[in-house]
Amino acid sequence: MSATTPSATTPEAVSYRLVAFDFDGTLADTFPWFCANLNDVAARYRFRRVEADETGWLRALSARAILKDLGIPAWKVPLIARHMRGLATRDAGQVRLFAGVPEMLAGLDAAGFRLAVVSSNGEANVRRALGASAGLIRHYECGASLFGKARHLRAVARQAGVEPAAMLAVGDEIRDAEAAAQAGCAFAAVAWGYNSPEALAGAGPAHLFAEPGAVVRALADPAGRSY
Repeated sequence: MSATTPSATTPEAVSYRLVAFDFDGTLADTFPWFCANLNDVAARYRFRRVEADETGWLRALSARAILKDLGIPAWKVPLIARHMRGLATRDAGQVRLFAGVPEMLAGLDAAGFRLAVVSSNGEANVRRALGASAGLIRHYECGASLFGKARHLRAVARQAGVEPAAMLAVGDEIRDAEAAAQAGCAFAAVAWGYNSPEALAGAGPAHLFAEPGAVVRALADPAGRSY
């Protein structure tokens, strides 16, 4: 799928009322932070180090494939995730939103969409990074487990009083697409996050957005749905 061709499941066929965003890699540019801390975490939890020239290759893999490649058993995943959340809290002041994200959120809010954030990160960290934009988010479902986002997506749909079919989940990873499918909502991928655009295209998203402004043009402006 190209970034300019909507599929049959885009807003031309479905009227979305709720847009639920992932945080890391979707709203906030945390991939450099993740790479900078990964090998220290590898030493602590005894899994394979990642060399600098491997990051591009890893961006093509799903989260499950990365765990297998790094030699991380399932029982270690919650321990590592908890440790990473602690590091994220420690470094929360360093996190910056991607350029265009505040304008994107403001544009969707002005168009009448209810906005949510569903993230593995902590709510306080998310709100700090969002700054003035935090008030535009009506629902926060944070602290999700690595593969537990579907439950949180269903929760924000209930909180918003909408059916899952009226919700669009927006994320940057294959596991976000899997969670959306489990929750019964559509998925839109962003090309600027953790997984590569090519890997995300293989997940069959309703949209593959090239930059934040494209989200508003596709969802909020009827004339822009074929952007």
